[in-house]
Amino acid sequence: MNEDRSSSGQRSWFERLAQAFAHEPKSRAELMELLRDAHDNKLLDSEALAIVEGAIQVADLQVRDIMVPRSQVISIKASLSPREFLPSIIEAAHSRYPVIGESLDEVIGILLAKDLLPLILKDDHEGFNLKDLLRPATFVPESKRLNVLLREFRANHNHMAVVIDEYGGVAGLVTIEDVLEQIVGEIEDEHDIEEDSYIRQLPNGDYLVKGLTPIEQFNETIASDFPEDEYDTVAGLVMSAFGHLPKRNETTEIGGFRLRVLNADSRRVHLLRVSRRAE
Repeated sequence: MNEDRSSSGQRSWFERLAQAFAHEPKSRAELMELLRDAHDNKLLDSEALAIVEGAIQVADLQVRDIMVPRSQVISIKASLSPREFLPSIIEAAHSRYPVIGESLDEVIGILLAKDLLPLILKDDHEGFNLKDLLRPATFVPESKRLNVLLREFRANHNHMAVVIDEYGGVAGLVTIEDVLEQIVGEIEDEHDIEEDSYIRQLPNGDYLVKGLTPIEQFNETIASDFPEDEYDTVAGLVMSAFGHLPKRNETTEIGGFRLRVLNADSRRVHLLRVSRRAE
């Protein structure tokens, strides 16, 4: 009897699904309700539902909602020599950088870090001109819809765009990864740590530290002495030091250590880079 009811319920749900897609859904809310019903009936797992919801919501978001703001943009002046700009590139560990003239509002082009690899083979950098390595910069308004931007990224094979405000000044940067993370969630990259680990040491002695790292483990691993009774996690310690929820690339110094936020969202800090301050 129960089996008959279960089969009947499943048939009923399939009939609703077939009926909904036989005719165009009347509203987005109706479509989302249908998808959540599919999840409740085990026909769509949580990850798939989240991706579909993210893809639908992207149409409601604009570039200004997800861009790296101007204050956090790491740029390189075209007039600098390799000896002058390479430390910033090594520290930031990004794959692309806007190259500017006298100010950030004068973006000349985009530098791909991989294009600097030939410098390793040269001891003499005389005659080096950074402008020779630049790729064209793409400019987009703050108001551009993310679904439109993603389509343009794919069509033009671009991975980064400079965001322009209504007065023509640079408001920030946006990457294809920023857009995709709105759909599929956080994307793993070279900074990520294995799932069952909290801390990873880098070759130069710095540490990559997850925000949820227990303070006790943090102290034990990097020989620090932060109070273990005031905060449970490194994220709590960092947010207390900032006095607010920090954004990507914000830095603070605590107890002989410099902490830079590598990944954070509107709710919590996910990943930090920790280095010892020079004596």
